[in-house]
Amino acid sequence: MKRRNFIANTALAAIGITATLATSCNTKYDTAKSESNDASTEDDFELNEITIAELQEKMKSGKYTSEQITKLYLDRIEAIDKNGPKLNAVIELNPEALEIAKAMDKERKEGKIRGNLHGIPILIKDNIDTADKMMTTAGSLALVGNIASNDAFIVKKLRDAGAVLLGKTNLSEWANFRSSSSCSGWSSRGGQTKNPYILDHSPCGSSSGSGAAVAANLCAVAVGTETDGSVVCPASSNGTVGIKPTVGLLSRSGIIPISHTQDTAGPIARTVTDAVMLLETMIGVDDADIVTKESIGQSRRNYTESLKTDGLKGKRIGIEKKKYTNPLLNKLLEKATSLMKQKGATIVEIEYLDKINANGDAEFEVLQFEFKYGVNKYLASANSKMKSLEDVIAFNKKNEAKAMPTFKQETLEMCQKKAGLESKEYQKALTKSHVDVKNMIDKVMKDNKLDAISGLTMGPACSIDVIYGDRWGDVFLTSPAAMSGYPHISVPCGKVYDLPVGLSFFSGAYQEGEIISMAYAYEQASKNRMKPEFKKAFLD
Repeated sequence: MKRRNFIANTALAAIGITATLATSCNTKYDTAKSESNDASTEDDFELNEITIAELQEKMKSGKYTSEQITKLYLDRIEAIDKNGPKLNAVIELNPEALEIAKAMDKERKEGKIRGNLHGIPILIKDNIDTADKMMTTAGSLALVGNIASNDAFIVKKLRDAGAVLLGKTNLSEWANFRSSSSCSGWSSRGGQTKNPYILDHSPCGSSSGSGAAVAANLCAVAVGTETDGSVVCPASSNGTVGIKPTVGLLSRSGIIPISHTQDTAGPIARTVTDAVMLLETMIGVDDADIVTKESIGQSRRNYTESLKTDGLKGKRIGIEKKKYTNPLLNKLLEKATSLMKQKGATIVEIEYLDKINANGDAEFEVLQFEFKYGVNKYLASANSKMKSLEDVIAFNKKNEAKAMPTFKQETLEMCQKKAGLESKEYQKALTKSHVDVKNMIDKVMKDNKLDAISGLTMGPACSIDVIYGDRWGDVFLTSPAAMSGYPHISVPCGKVYDLPVGLSFFSGAYQEGEIISMAYAYEQASKNRMKPEFKKAFLD
């Protein structure tokens, strides 16, 4: 399978499109018509673009309580997500959200403040276990009724920090690993999530609901998960910040898996600062996820120390030499690199992407093996009638009209045919997709004395198209960090065709502090974050 097709058509790229048949990304753009396209909703929400620090200050001053803030967000979800533009970003609300908020208010009155997230409403992706009244389904009808007995490790950390679990977000079903012609942002349980900038366009997947919800101010911050692009792509496409940490920094226990080699949770926020606050809260060594032990001595407890406006000064940053086919994207990247130079960075042209992308077939092989292994392990102890991947496939076939109305489940079926992890085929693919890619990145960084590699995260979002699925251009910077397990951050870079595009920074293992510093410096110098307008269509 060609690497571009692999990313565009499977779950790993976090890419997406769904819901209504619409024009593709190749549609001719009418600038004059777009500029006259009025927003579909007046948006004077009082918490628009508010930060965690500002919310904390308002609670400290007594202007708001956590309960009041939570109620405002619940009303916002009703108005924007369910009734107005109908983003469909939230798959389920937490019936206990207001009670949690009240408890946090009580603690505040008693002088107990747990941390930055005390009383802050957040949304989490519907593949992360919560031991409450909410289900964990990965968007699949097959898993309806699955209420976890235990919180995922990162959920425990969030509760301990005083966060208010507002609800769960929709996603590309099975984290976009069901079909090669899937539409990102669509699930059989949750339907289609839309892009809040232009509603007939993709929110990108698989953390589509988390990206769209944060962009549309349905919550303060949200948690997504990524295997290959599923945090940074929704961030890029929804004008937000997404951090895909080093695999091992955050625990994966209690999260419906694709790949134990590449999976990780990650924060999505409107600012780098808020994303870092959420990231710090979730960090911890978990005995149930042995990979987290690799972070001992390498992780930090305070990444906010990396939030420096001079974070680009003296840094050497690699940019792929090959140009994009779309001149507007080249212009956008040129503007970003020019700003980085102004802030003291040295830009070095490198050639590396084609070599890494050539290993895409091996990556797809690895994910198939690991998906079967991981899902079977998760379902075996879950509170679901489905006890194996085979059960899920059978359910979907039996309920095809509702579970698979357009695209099917050939990826699930391919995974089911795979052998165990002791297979030589798996071991060979793992070496090529993981070890070899790490070595490639390490070499290009060492040879060029780089502090990070940068570039546009993704191109502008494609139109939603449930018939033909995702169709994206030639801009993908998700795979190098995903296949290697290295950290990756995407920040708003500007717009093309009135749609957000992100700028990426990635580096070696546990270099979160370095890339956060660079991303923050760029964010503060560029100020590219723009509130969405909920336009009805690309061409109206």
